[in-house]
Amino acid sequence: MFSRILIANRGEIALRVIRTCRRLGIETVAVYSDADAEAAHTRAADFAHRLGSAPAAQSYLDIERVIAAVRATGAEAVHPGYGFLSENAAFARRLEEEGIVFLGPTAAAIETMGDKISAKQAVAARGVPLVPGVAEAGLTDDQLIARAEEVGFPVLVKPSAGGGGKGMREVFEAPALPEALASARREAASSFGDDTLFLERLVLRPRHIEVQVLADSHGNVIHLGERECSLQRRHQKVIEEAPSALLDAATREAIGQAAVDTAKAVDYRGAGTVEFIVSADRPDEFFFMEMNTRLQVEHPVTEQVTGVDLVEQQLRVGAGERLGLVQEDIRLTGHSIEARIYAEDPARGFLPTGGTALDVAFPRGTGGPGTGLPAGAARGGHGADRTGVRVDAGLEPGQQIVSDYDPMIAKLIVTGADRAEAVAGMRRALAKSAVPGIVTNIGFLQTLMGLPEVAAGDLDTGLIDRMAEEQLAEELDPLALQFAAAAVTSQSPHSRRVSDFCRIGGPETSHSAHSVSVAGVSAWQQGSGWRSLAPARTLVPFVHRGERHETEFLHPPVTRLGGGELVLTLEGEQHHGRVWASSDARTFWVRTARGVFQLVRPLADATIGAAAGGAEVLAPMPGTVIEVRAAEGAEVAAGDPVVVVEAMKMEHVLRAPAAGTVELRTAAGAQVALDEVLAVVIPADGE
Repeated sequence: MFSRILIANRGEIALRVIRTCRRLGIETVAVYSDADAEAAHTRAADFAHRLGSAPAAQSYLDIERVIAAVRATGAEAVHPGYGFLSENAAFARRLEEEGIVFLGPTAAAIETMGDKISAKQAVAARGVPLVPGVAEAGLTDDQLIARAEEVGFPVLVKPSAGGGGKGMREVFEAPALPEALASARREAASSFGDDTLFLERLVLRPRHIEVQVLADSHGNVIHLGERECSLQRRHQKVIEEAPSALLDAATREAIGQAAVDTAKAVDYRGAGTVEFIVSADRPDEFFFMEMNTRLQVEHPVTEQVTGVDLVEQQLRVGAGERLGLVQEDIRLTGHSIEARIYAEDPARGFLPTGGTALDVAFPRGTGGPGTGLPAGAARGGHGADRTGVRVDAGLEPGQQIVSDYDPMIAKLIVTGADRAEAVAGMRRALAKSAVPGIVTNIGFLQTLMGLPEVAAGDLDTGLIDRMAEEQLAEELDPLALQFAAAAVTSQSPHSRRVSDFCRIGGPETSHSAHSVSVAGVSAWQQGSGWRSLAPARTLVPFVHRGERHETEFLHPPVTRLGGGELVLTLEGEQHHGRVWASSDARTFWVRTARGVFQLVRPLADATIGAAAGGAEVLAPMPGTVIEVRAAEGAEVAAGDPVVVVEAMKMEHVLRAPAAGTVELRTAAGAQVALDEVLAVVIPADGE
């Protein structure tokens, strides 16, 4: 076994690998960019090595810098995590040339499976069923358009390289195909450095089923059951679970064998995942999609139901050991669900957000020290109780979320004796989770897990897309306004700063901050409008999601309980909540029983902006302008593309909100902030 390994990744997956290595007595080396100099994974490892500046291309994606870090720290092997260089064949080959163990498959296997066209050809030879389509290397847009009819609309445009839904486009009619191909090529080239595309028949009401495989370098291959990953937005997974509620025993055995055959087709080594598409209407019929030649984000649910520590297995296989498990050892016990927590705004099309975490609150996990699994379960201890909550996160209070990296900030894993227990447990766990300071999808996940279709296991990859607009955005809780108003009206020359009053932790949080009780300050000193003959009333304005709200605050008694919980007494009833504030004390994050709400104190607007006479094109998230489609002074129609912004490794085309003349406020290559004005469309006279 290795004595020291380097983890070529960051965040929660780096911490996940560190936990298993610590249990096995293996030293770890973290690598970091300037943005992660004080990150949790940097501090948790035994050693840390700087790679470069924040952009991934100058740090985590720089092969030579990573190899130099291995040499400088004396590491014997590299764990790539997922993302970044984890499926980069050139990286694996360079490590092989340098005599450094890559804790993954061979470069040849990565190349074959990393190219979806060659992957389909390889598995077809093994009799694995494929979705009808056109999968040939080097086809131009014109050639793909010409052959689309033989596939049959609707079609799915897919990049040959990469994954995560990037570059994928659903096309329902032939006239929309040329623009979809052009856009897909740009995004594929930007994300993967390869713009090769192919077409597949778009399976209606599809379900995404994937199978975990393990293989050693001695020819042994097993599977560890399937995961259901059908709950997705923008072709990226949100909720995963194991096992699937769809498959019967016969289909489970058949799809597992197909996954093993897929791994054998490329002499696979290590942990990998074979992904299949299954029609919700024909659950006994499945088609190969692709193979991910790395550890998956959702691997914890497989660990929870099998008791197998997948990171430990990667280490043992990398050290040349034979698998210590055979297929008969693998039994699925209970049901496990994982929720991905993203820094994104579901109400704005799930666009990435950013900001600084004022606090981090998750329910306490019940797993053991190595992986969230009970001690002894790592190598198939099926008798151990693995039910409960597991949190895989690399986020800490004070940490800034930047646009250079993927927006996923944590994973919440809940395991129950059966699916109903796991669903109920996930809803409770989400209700105890909050990251004030950052707009996240936690509230949306609570709504999603409460849908009747989810409870019944009636899933497909389009379910989230069909959700109504009001289901994507949390309705403001009036109590949130009252709690924020209590924080605002507590300010006076004789009281603490409002930020001190508001930065409150709790029994679920990893860090707690102090607060001050309003009730403990003399009424004469509060400066709150108190009077002796009538209740004090203060009109406090806030903005929530662009809408102004004015709260008449009656200055009720405010007290603080242990753990930082505030209590308001309104009309004889007590209400409990917590309040955090940003450093400028303008932005308040309030947690009530209904969720976490962002409230901003408005500033007086005494001027008319330069864009007041036109329709603004705003940046939907922090990012980089990669293309300007409309020139200065150009005439555009409503819906015409104006600017393309790239953020969190995705491309977003911003279109004209109305017809008129374009006035640009940005240029290609510019770094832009959330809601920054990038262009203004001035309507024609009289409109």
